[in-house]
Amino acid sequence: MSLISYGPGSETPAEALQNNGFWSDIDPANFRDTNRIDTSIPNARASHALAVAMADINRQLADWQADRQSEGSDTIENVTPPTWATADHYSLLYRQAVYASAHALLLERYRDYSATGAGDERGEAKDNTADDYRRDARWAVSEITGRLHTTVELI
Repeated sequence: MSLISYGPGSETPAEALQNNGFWSDIDPANFRDTNRIDTSIPNARASHALAVAMADINRQLADWQADRQSEGSDTIENVTPPTWATADHYSLLYRQAVYASAHALLLERYRDYSATGAGDERGEAKDNTADDYRRDARWAVSEITGRLHTTVELI
C-alpha cells in the first residue's frame, strides 16, 4: 500500500474540520488533493490525523496566536503579513504545517502489511518520509513565528 498513488474514491467527501476561530477550518478534501493521499485511507482516518495535527500545531502556535490577538487581530486573515510576503502567507504556512504533520501520522500508521524483509525495508523508507514531513511541519511553524529552521548549539 502506498500513499503516493491517487484515484477517485467512492466515499462521501469528509466535512471541513472546525478550527479555533483564529485559524481557518481544515478541508480534508484539499488535504487529500494537495498531498496526494491514497483513497485506501478512509475519510475517518484522514480526518482524525488532521484533527490531531491541527491540535498539535495550534498548541505550538498558541503564544504566537495570543500575541496577534492582543495586537487586535481576531483571525489569521487580519494579521498583516511581512511586506515581502503574499496576502495568505500565514494561512498557507499553517496549512503546510497541519498537512505535513497529518501526512506523517498516516505514513507511520500505514506500514506495509508484509512481514518479509522487503516489507520491512519499505516500512523504513516510509519512516524516513514521515520524518521529512515532520521536518516540513516544523519549518512551517518556524516560518510563522519568525524563527530560523536550524538550531546549533556548542557542546
